[in-house]
Order: sequence, then C-alpha cells, then structure tokens
Amino acid sequence: MTSQLPLALRWPRRQRFEHFRAGENAVALEAVRAAATDAAAPWVFMAGPLGSGRSHLLVAACQAAIDAGRTVQYLPLAGLRGSRAAAIRGMAGSDLLAIDDIDSVAGEGEAEHALFDTFNRYRAEGCTLLFSALAPPASLGVALPDLRSRLGSLTQAVLKPLDDAERRHVLREQAAARGIELDDAVLDWLFVHHARDLGTLLDLLDTLDRASLAAQRRVTVPFLRNLLKGEPSAGH
Repeated sequence: MTSQLPLALRWPRRQRFEHFRAGENAVALEAVRAAATDAAAPWVFMAGPLGSGRSHLLVAACQAAIDAGRTVQYLPLAGLRGSRAAAIRGMAGSDLLAIDDIDSVAGEGEAEHALFDTFNRYRAEGCTLLFSALAPPASLGVALPDLRSRLGSLTQAVLKPLDDAERRHVLREQAAARGIELDDAVLDWLFVHHARDLGTLLDLLDTLDRASLAAQRRVTVPFLRNLLKGEPSAGH
C-alpha cells in the first residue's frame, strides 16, 4: 500500500482536505495539513469516534504529501488480516506514514513493539508519522509504557463529529456534485432509518448514485427504502 498506485485508485476522491467540512475541527485540520506537507511540522495523533473524519484526514494527508513530492504509505490496522505486527514492520521507506485505528492493536504485545520501533525509526530518519484512534493515547489501553508516552507526546487532535445540520449540508453538497437532489423528506427518512455517521452516509450516497443512474429514477423515499431493502429496482 505505497504511493506506487495513484491514491485515487484506492480511496474515494471525496477524502481530500478540500472536501473536509471542519466544523469544530478546524485546528485539527490545519495540524494534519501542516504535517502532510512539511517534514519539520509536529506529528499528529487524532482521536475521535467513528464518523468524526479521522480516516478522511489521513487519506487527505497522503494525497497532499504526494502533491508536495513526498512518498506515502497508509496502514488501516482495523481492516488487516493476519499479523498486524508484521504489517507494521513492513512499512518502511516513505516520507509519510499514516496509521489508522491504533486502538485495534492496543494490548497486542508484538504489534505495540512494532509500533514503538517504527516510531523511533521514522523519528531518526526525519520522516512523518500520523496516527488515529477512537480515543487519546492515555485511554487506549496501550500496555507498553514507552509507546504510550511517545504517542502522548504528539500534537493531540480530538475530533468531534459534525452535528445533523452539518451532515445534511455535506450530503446535499456531495449529492449535488453527482447531479442528485436530496430533499428534506429523503434526508429526514435517511437520518431516522440509517446509520448517521458521515462516512457511512457518504458510502450510501455512492451506492445511491449508481442505483438511481441505473434505474433512471430520481431519489425519493420509496426509492431509498427499496434500495436499503436490497430490492433490484425502485419506484418513484
């Protein structure tokens, strides 16, 4: 998972800094942006619940680093199969490494030692590390004291999820970019009957875009209801 493949082939283009609605997370956004493009900028540890934009910012940082002529790697720990310690140790040779979901290896001795060694190696080489987790380092349950200390020494960015009004704005904006109109009735139904974190909602929007185009239907509540039931087509 290195920069040998164009980033756009691996992640949605919506995961860029310009598509991140900061809300109360403007300071975190600027800290991650600085780390992505400037090797001398402080490393950042982002903490926040699902849907708060952690992965979005890490992927955006990777793209910004590539645009600045840096090599990158992105490691989503929660989605890995097999030895996560081996995967961590295999990350080498990049100017920036973004490690997502640190909480998924908290308490795993081999993985924690691999993170500790990677931290020290990147620091010695003058490269950049970015981290994300559900909670700050002190609350993760990291067993290795030296790793917990190093993670705690970084710039801490606690992300807050967007409120419903902001999520609605993002959905409408992203839908409009695809030529889809989401009226209040559709959004009201969606927010009651579907997961409300922004990442899941935007994934659904991708599915909705393909389904509405294939069916040549505008998006209505019946269309959305049938789509979420897994029906092959939807009515008006």
